[in-house]
Amino acid sequence: MRTILYIIQKEFLQVFRNKAMLPIIFVVPIMQLIILVNAATYEMKHIRVCVVDLDLSGSSRKLISKYSGSPFYQIHSSSFSYKAAEDEMKKGDVDMIIQIPAGFEKQALKDGKAKAQFVINAINGQSAGLINAYSTMILVDYNREIVAENFSPAMMIGIKSISADYSYWYNPKLNYKTYMVPGILVLLITIIGLLLSGMNIVREKEIGTIEQINVTPINKIQFIAGKLIPFWIIGLFELAFGLAVGKLLFNIPMEGNLGLVFMSAAVYLFVILAFGLLISTITNTQQQSMLVSFFFMVVFILMSGLFTSIESMPQWAQNLDRLNPLMYFIRIMRMVLLKGSTFADISHHFFALVVYAVCVLSLAIWRYRKVS
Repeated sequence: MRTILYIIQKEFLQVFRNKAMLPIIFVVPIMQLIILVNAATYEMKHIRVCVVDLDLSGSSRKLISKYSGSPFYQIHSSSFSYKAAEDEMKKGDVDMIIQIPAGFEKQALKDGKAKAQFVINAINGQSAGLINAYSTMILVDYNREIVAENFSPAMMIGIKSISADYSYWYNPKLNYKTYMVPGILVLLITIIGLLLSGMNIVREKEIGTIEQINVTPINKIQFIAGKLIPFWIIGLFELAFGLAVGKLLFNIPMEGNLGLVFMSAAVYLFVILAFGLLISTITNTQQQSMLVSFFFMVVFILMSGLFTSIESMPQWAQNLDRLNPLMYFIRIMRMVLLKGSTFADISHHFFALVVYAVCVLSLAIWRYRKVS
């Protein structure tokens, strides 16, 4: 045990003596948290619209005002030529074209129906779907107002309407930051843990101290434990600091037991740090280690459910995702912090991380060959 403590002391001394590493470990993750939480959102708040109003009636102006009055839409330009509006969309200046044909008001009052056209830039399919949903909701609201204005209460006696009362569980204000903060916290401690542990043994190789360690009576388990525990402590500290920043700046809910969060984080960090150490044992330079770590991080992040739903992935991808440790811990974080889930609710994900940690740590210890 004393040998492991000496190695841990050595690692902490190396970390705090490295003036370039300190900001990377303690400052950069918090800056990334603040920037990414505000930037990584699927909410459409500035939908640029070009209006082609060929009717110029009171009804058409009222319809346009419904969109201009919404916080999600911005009337970028108006035109009497659809071709000009289409050219703007091709240049990327507008996201949507609203075309109101001549006779719009007349048809609505005379025939009880009228047509308007929405043309949406669908290069980004998800954004286009959201724009379409927002636009349809506003159009339905406009139609409801038109019906109320043009039909007397007596005429509407036989018309049945459906009303719905709804509430949103776990995120009642539909705040996207509430959803993103727990996932981005997992992402940041993963990046720091994987990169630092991945370059750990490699750095010893490059500066030549690995040969000195190899001729000492330190066994493999002591060496790996001494290398892993300092970054494990740093990772837990960063998680605690990140949660404090998330609460103070973004007011994220913490419905569940924080002890459960840190218990799961302790196991998850063993997985990531052991994975980094495993990479460190099979690479010879820090550049190689960073490239290999980056490859796995990109795959893990994109398939973790951080930005896209896992359930919408193909079945083969969902099956492959069972090997992704980020997926398990992101789900644990969101379930405990946002839903107040108990250990019984997250036990499947927790024990999956335990098995993952044992396997990867055993492989890292086995792969490290202590030769002189």
